[in-house]
Amino acid sequence: MIADGYIPPESTGPAPAMTSHDSVCLLNAGANDAVVEVVVYFTDREPVGPYVLHVPRRRAHHQRINDLSEPSVIPVGVDYSLVLTSSEPIVVQHTRLDSRQAANALMSTIAYPTS
Repeated sequence: MIADGYIPPESTGPAPAMTSHDSVCLLNAGANDAVVEVVVYFTDREPVGPYVLHVPRRRAHHQRINDLSEPSVIPVGVDYSLVLTSSEPIVVQHTRLDSRQAANALMSTIAYPTS
């Protein structure tokens, strides 16, 4: 689970490298491919999802939340939370690049695991 989701609505610097974004970094160090479902929760509307991500065995996958489009695009400038469910044990890290100012901010944290 990732409770603090927010895609900053503005950016400075060259795109796409410096576009403000949230991302999930998924590590599947196991022997089997993982299918990850992501459901997005909002403060003022019904959840959206699942978004389905595939992480091959012994691989990493970095997914910008800004790039998720099916079943719908995640709006920028809106608070949200994520619940990820995986068919295999994985590690999930959440990262935000906030480039609204020339002095950029980067935040990263490990997702909260549940069973």
